[in-house]
Amino acid sequence: MRRTSTLAATAVLTPLLVLGLAACGQSTGGATADAQPENGPVTISYGIWDKNQVPAMQKIADEFHTANPDVTVKIQVTPFKQYFTTLQTAAAGGGAPDVFWMNGPNVKLYAANQQLLPLDQTISRAKLDLGNYPEALVDLYTYEGKTYGIPKDFDTVGVWYNKALFDAKKLAYPKDDWTWADFQSAARALTDKTKGVYGAAAPVEDQAGFYDTIPSAGGQVIDAAGTKSGFDSPEALKGIEFWTSLVKDGASPTVQQMTDTSPGDLFKAGKVAMYWNGSWAAVEYNGVPELKDAVNVAPVPAGPKGQVSVIHGLGNVIYARTKHQDAAQKFVGFLGGERAAQIQAEAGAVIPAYEGTQEAWVTSMPQFNLKAYVDEVATAVPYPASKNTKAWTTLQTDILTKVWNGEVDAATGLKDLATQMNAALAKEK
Repeated sequence: MRRTSTLAATAVLTPLLVLGLAACGQSTGGATADAQPENGPVTISYGIWDKNQVPAMQKIADEFHTANPDVTVKIQVTPFKQYFTTLQTAAAGGGAPDVFWMNGPNVKLYAANQQLLPLDQTISRAKLDLGNYPEALVDLYTYEGKTYGIPKDFDTVGVWYNKALFDAKKLAYPKDDWTWADFQSAARALTDKTKGVYGAAAPVEDQAGFYDTIPSAGGQVIDAAGTKSGFDSPEALKGIEFWTSLVKDGASPTVQQMTDTSPGDLFKAGKVAMYWNGSWAAVEYNGVPELKDAVNVAPVPAGPKGQVSVIHGLGNVIYARTKHQDAAQKFVGFLGGERAAQIQAEAGAVIPAYEGTQEAWVTSMPQFNLKAYVDEVATAVPYPASKNTKAWTTLQTDILTKVWNGEVDAATGLKDLATQMNAALAKEK
């Protein structure tokens, strides 16, 4: 299930509500005092957005309740399209769930506005070792030296390919150590305009696209501090031209064609031979009888600086103004442990973040090379984010669409994007 990328544009606090949050004056987001045990049974709420994960989340809640009979967890499901709109209103009014899911594009903004509880005490009480989670995810949920989210799961990016289209051209399937040159060559060879087949899809896509190729070329979308754009570097230009060259060469559908019919649908229809997609795609493709044995996945190809995938994942966070801090901390501690990760892995919907528990997910759909996604963690980079990510991702989409369409040359467009992005970032200080 996709949880960032183009969806992230709808998942960020509006400036008006940011001011409302900062001015509410009642937040205890900086609180570090010991949570006091509560007398008698309590019920805490757990906000999530994916109904497909409810069975696994409920099993986790039930096992937690067995170990902590005085605490009952009530799961609240809000569809992703409404999730952050509902959450920001509830947080501003003091009524957000006690514990809830958070994502990378939003965590720093919520933390900066003191809506999240720092989790240092939670980590200590539950004896959690942050070394058990991918470092890039730990960094993603760290703000000003404090941890605000415990990694729940993660997703990386791979290249899905149609085996029949490769067989028709007598091409070898992608290998785990393939390169950008291999990918480009295969994309051209697989393109058959007489049959309406393209070798690859090159949409204006960040998470499963240029967020991977820019660092693979040695660049960065944004610096580690989240304060400066990296789009105006030679390496970023290489990462962008990897995609735009496919469109120019006719090895990919045009932007308009991919607007009329999504690249994902073109891939599923056998009209695109290779399609970059996240680990969430495995469940979708496994659920389509005509696809589950017709496609497979390889890791992203290596660029000038090697194989690099962006990594993203959800984090479990605690609402700073929860009335049940002790119970919430116990629950988040349990959510961050090995047993909760095992339950998620067995469900097959996501890759659990806890080290050593991913094998159950890998083997849940044995016809796919899902190990490729897990192996990419070692060289993965964090999902690019700042305090107010939406402020510049909107610019990113607008300007890069013009680059993809050929309205602006890539070097000029990236320089303009960096200038405007830096201006937006300066307003966050």
